[in-house]
Amino acid sequence: MDWIILVISILVIWVASICKILMLSLFPSSVEHFNNGDVLGRKAFLLVIAHPDDESMFFTPTINYLTSRGHDIHVICLSTGNADGIGKIRKDELYKACGTLKVPLSQVAVVDHPELQDGFGKVWNHTLIAKFVEESIKAHDIDTVITFDSFGVSGHCNHRDVNYGVRKLLLDCPQIGIEAWELYQYIAEVQWTPRYLVVELYGVASP
Repeated sequence: MDWIILVISILVIWVASICKILMLSLFPSSVEHFNNGDVLGRKAFLLVIAHPDDESMFFTPTINYLTSRGHDIHVICLSTGNADGIGKIRKDELYKACGTLKVPLSQVAVVDHPELQDGFGKVWNHTLIAKFVEESIKAHDIDTVITFDSFGVSGHCNHRDVNYGVRKLLLDCPQIGIEAWELYQYIAEVQWTPRYLVVELYGVASP
């Protein structure tokens, strides 16, 4: 019986490894795209998040990787995270976290709009999200947007709406000429990896 369990375990690990290799082979440009941060290859990235603490909980490795290679990081947080009435505290925490992550505070923006309030069950306006993101792209000459996947990484409805808002912008304004990446879950929702958002974009209807 023990040898059967051992064989099954080996097979599971082997299949997981094959899946990871296939994922990397399907998206070989991801590492190349993020690597060059010298003077000529330096890019301006816009991280689009829903709440203060998203930058730390989900995107710290990405931010650290990009800043270590000399890229320029901007953050737009689409709410103050005021679901429990502590939006001001969470906003201040966001600024402190970004400072620790070496993102200049002048490059961190927090939106506080009545149609974009933190909370489960609150549906966010995708057109409004697209508008705020587009304004940030134009204001800071952004090359690449990074945000959540369509599941919202953790499944939070506000995270999913951010993804849909960015998708709407890309669909409605293809002339904007930027790349967009999503933090994507794979292999039993255990690992997260960047994925080119446009890969799935044109076959999916934005709600």
